[in-house]
Amino acid sequence: MDRTANAAWSRRELGHILIVEDDAVLALGMEAALLDAGASRVEICHTTEAALAALRRGRPDALVLDIQLADRDDGWALAELVDSIGPKPPRIVFSTGAPERIPPQVAGLGRVLTKPYDPADLVHAIGARRPRGLLSRFKALAR
Repeated sequence: MDRTANAAWSRRELGHILIVEDDAVLALGMEAALLDAGASRVEICHTTEAALAALRRGRPDALVLDIQLADRDDGWALAELVDSIGPKPPRIVFSTGAPERIPPQVAGLGRVLTKPYDPADLVHAIGARRPRGLLSRFKALAR
């Protein structure tokens, strides 16, 4: 897919994105990349508590989740909660410097990006369709 087609595709797909990241500079960089790619709204939360409050206010289309936050080191637990929201849960992207700390069954809930990564990789991961069904999840775990 060329850049023009990719940009048009991203603008249709990104929607409202919730970033859960305690590094303010990194979160602002993610926000800028996602807004430039056409996200309709980006909300940043620096703690698990703030993320839970944001989730109570409304459901995002996608969640970018740092698994090691200042207030908790099991940020991936938010992914399990979000995955149980209903039939069309938000897309999940894990943003971490320690991907091995994500339990395999949780890592299968979304894409895993290892810090540092290119902002274009984040945009692509947000726009990618979530694996469907059990077989797709096993394939995602094998990657």
